Amino acid sequence: MRAIGIVRILVIVFTLLLTWYCAEKMFTKKWEARSLRNLFANQVKDEIVQKKLNRKCGNDKECPENHFAFRVISGAANVVGPSICLEDKILMSSVKNNIGRGLNIALVNASTIELLNTGHFDMYSGDIKEVLKFLEPVKDGTLIFIASFDDPATKLNENARDLLTSYGSSFAKKLGFRDSWTFVGGKGLKHKSPFEQHLKNDKENNKYDGWPEVLEISGCIPRKMD
Repeated sequence: MRAIGIVRILVIVFTLLLTWYCAEKMFTKKWEARSLRNLFANQVKDEIVQKKLNRKCGNDKECPENHFAFRVISGAANVVGPSICLEDKILMSSVKNNIGRGLNIALVNASTIELLNTGHFDMYSGDIKEVLKFLEPVKDGTLIFIASFDDPATKLNENARDLLTSYGSSFAKKLGFRDSWTFVGGKGLKHKSPFEQHLKNDKENNKYDGWPEVLEISGCIPRKMD
């Protein structure tokens, strides 16, 4: 009887060990398969991120031939300044120390993408004549990049708004105190620019205390905007 009991115990122990062994093998295979899937997924994700980083100005897509990649980011409240990038070259930013409160404007040759001039104009306490002096002489075939910072509109008069509208803006006449605005237009455009964003200063919906959220536009500009 004692021998039979020992055999039963051995059978039970063997069964438990066999069950554990099979379960461990199954778990290991599933873990290895899951790890391989995760590894592959992470590699694909890293490749996507790297491709985006390698694209000019960090754009989501590559530009076709005879197009220029750009990215314009407005300022954040009155704290973080705006930036303007064209073909992977930063035209205006806090790092370059060539931005300021109000309107930040870069003028670029639409054929050669040569940077012609940059300027920042205080639209809260500055002189609107300086903006007109900067923009009125612009020649046909010139790209105009604009990023707002803090307040882009208080000093804007009808002449300035009309001028910006003639350069392709759809929102220049609606621009108000502390609105967020990003715009790419040009002298000689026959139609409204597709590259523009505007967000009203609205205390009920503002992301920051007294300012709307940051705006960003990016894309591909043809060598000459028609």
